[in-house]
Amino acid sequence: MARKTKLEAQETRNSLLDAAELLFQQRGVSRCSLQDIALAAGVTRGAIYWHFQDKAELFNAMMERATMPLEEGMHPPSAAAAHLTLTELRWGLVNVFYSAMHNERTRRVFEIAMQKVEYTGEMQALQERKLAAHREWREQNRAAFNHAVGLGQLPASLDTRVAALSLVALVDGLLHQWMMDPSSFDLLEVGHAAVEGFLTSLASKDANLLPPMSQEERARLGQVGICRRSSEPGA
Repeated sequence: MARKTKLEAQETRNSLLDAAELLFQQRGVSRCSLQDIALAAGVTRGAIYWHFQDKAELFNAMMERATMPLEEGMHPPSAAAAHLTLTELRWGLVNVFYSAMHNERTRRVFEIAMQKVEYTGEMQALQERKLAAHREWREQNRAAFNHAVGLGQLPASLDTRVAALSLVALVDGLLHQWMMDPSSFDLLEVGHAAVEGFLTSLASKDANLLPPMSQEERARLGQVGICRRSSEPGA
């Protein structure tokens, strides 16, 4: 009997998370109450408080359920390994793109996290969790790059901090662009090419491709547009 009760409790919890996913996607997080979620799941409001302290905790559980498999794929496969290899790093990121395209739950929670939640009020506490996750992501990238430098795969002159931050921005930007307009490009194909191109570019020893930005160029930042209008002199 105890085993059945535990199973039923887990089924109720999953039903609440399922209902929250669908309602958050349809209405946005701020426009959904716990009562709305309980009704959609076919349970009482009290059942929610049995499993979750508040909406923020429910939201956090919903995100973890969908993203935990992806996060596990971004850790070294061997317990003895302290860092991802570049090949493992590439696979983990491409797997994120694949899952966003082909796993409905992954796509749904990405859409909610990127487009349907405001980190204010009761959700404000989750902002720090989001920032912590990004910091961990950057440090994981940096550790992989430092390891690759030690192996001689990447040049010793590489600024691994900048490289790690740039990779996060590349992946995050691609996901945001695709979530806004999924029909505009193939996320898996473009993401794979972009990540591979970025990682390959880090190994380039051609330091003369672009000269350092001059003081004059820096002084003009924000003062003129990137492209001249046709009416401007010299256009």
